[in-house]
Amino acid sequence: MLPKEIIAQIRKIEIRSGKLVNEMFAGQYSSVFKGRGMEFAEVREYLPGDDIRSIDWNVTARYGHPYVKKFTEEREMTVLFLVDMSGSQRFGTRGNFKAELAAELTSVLAFSAIKNNDRVGMVMFTDKIEKVIRPKKGRNHILRMIRETLYFTPTGTGTNITRALQYLNELWRRKSVVFLISDFNDAGFDQALKVTARRHDLIAVTIADDREKNLPDIGLVELEDAESGQKMTVDTSSAPFIKEYTRRTEENAQRLKTLFTRAHVDSIAVTTGKPYIVPLIQFFRTREKRQATGR
Repeated sequence: MLPKEIIAQIRKIEIRSGKLVNEMFAGQYSSVFKGRGMEFAEVREYLPGDDIRSIDWNVTARYGHPYVKKFTEEREMTVLFLVDMSGSQRFGTRGNFKAELAAELTSVLAFSAIKNNDRVGMVMFTDKIEKVIRPKKGRNHILRMIRETLYFTPTGTGTNITRALQYLNELWRRKSVVFLISDFNDAGFDQALKVTARRHDLIAVTIADDREKNLPDIGLVELEDAESGQKMTVDTSSAPFIKEYTRRTEENAQRLKTLFTRAHVDSIAVTTGKPYIVPLIQFFRTREKRQATGR
């Protein structure tokens, strides 16, 4: 039995996600993520305004007046969430941890998916595969995913994105929509990302915290790597140190941006303590516009 405060937090995320889905994202999700194709539905008589390219000439010849073929979109898809559960995800200085933000994003996108009759599943990873939740539909299934994202205790602390992507590719052969949610505190996953992007519709969701980009000027402070446990003392009032720290942070951000572009991976960047609605809306609008123009 879950404690009352945990149930309350899950319920709070559910209510907030449901409101966003109903008011903003369900329609955009449907227009951006298409089904697997068009399925034949029926043949009916031609009506003014029908596309002449849809005329069924065999039936038309048989009955002596035009008939058209009607198709419906084969809507159902599988949406998978590849969620980073490494030690750095339990960091946050602006109201919530990265893992909590990941849970909210998963909730909004998953509820959008089931509202459009898609199945959703999840793979949780660190430097190993921690837990797999098979794709299903339904509210209770999504609530389980939220609960696991918030309160699952992983055995690993590091990050191995390559292993997670390879596992995903082996497990799901059919093309799916995949949201990779991570702070991408890893290296050497370039090739695995490109392979997955060719097989699936892959979207990278980068979660960051402002304190990782901008250290406060508080003098000497001991920092601990949440994944390796390594500790080091740094002088946050040192201009040379801050300059070098900022340079490395910006270089890493640019490296990720370049990698996503070259791998043809769409990306969403969110930050703890800041509304994630704006980045999501920008993502949907940009993608919808690109699809409309065929680019």
